[in-house]
Amino acid sequence: MPPRPEDTEDPPRPSSNGDNDTIQPICSALASRMKTFLNTEAPTPLLKTVQEQTRIALDVIEEALRRYSLEEISLSYNGGKDCLVLLILLLVSLSTHPTPPRALQTVYIISQHPFAEVDAFVTASVATYKLDLVRYAMPMKAAFKLYLEEHRAVKAILVGTRRTDPHGANLSHFDSTDMGWPAFMRVHPVIDWHYREIWAFIRHFEIPYCPLYDQGYTSLGGTTDTHPNPVLKAGGEGGEAEPGDENFRPAYELVEDEAERLGRDWK
Repeated sequence: MPPRPEDTEDPPRPSSNGDNDTIQPICSALASRMKTFLNTEAPTPLLKTVQEQTRIALDVIEEALRRYSLEEISLSYNGGKDCLVLLILLLVSLSTHPTPPRALQTVYIISQHPFAEVDAFVTASVATYKLDLVRYAMPMKAAFKLYLEEHRAVKAILVGTRRTDPHGANLSHFDSTDMGWPAFMRVHPVIDWHYREIWAFIRHFEIPYCPLYDQGYTSLGGTTDTHPNPVLKAGGEGGEAEPGDENFRPAYELVEDEAERLGRDWK
């Protein structure tokens, strides 16, 4: 989250040099930028909506921090755009915590056929944001079961699910896992965010993101079921592509929520 030219103060940038024993410097730097954003009149209607969504999400995270200790909270993180926004919001919320952790408890459930770019971005996130990240290359249910067995204090996991995601339509901010799943509280701070709002947040704060999004990918799964979104093919949405043109515009140029997963093969 590098400083923007219009900022009047120059907060420290997140660092991974190990000079501090906790994540406090990272959290403080992000919180300073967030305070400026929320206290400044939004220049566009979209950013005004993002401000409103951000306040709601921060309230949900604060409620989670009231209900659970830091040892009882973890973050599900796979390097995607939604959980990236959630990670930033969680770090902002931890800026005022009286006992910030040395690193943030995080679980990464790896796709059966992972993109090298996704794995590389997750690894970079570990260093940038000081994540205590555990990787599992297995189905989601089995991965969460093993994670909870190995981290018995964890009672709640923050998830970047949005309402337009598969199985997201009826979720609330706090939902216990369904019958037959490992028992924990799912916390969904960004459940009501729209696709455009996610990207407006990321681009406003200039947050580094997985490079696949610049190649037309809008929803990341595995290499066998994920492709660039056809809506973003050069010449789409009113333009005309040259024959054989396989160039795609970046993910942030997509507008409609309903088109987000047109690059995924659903079985």
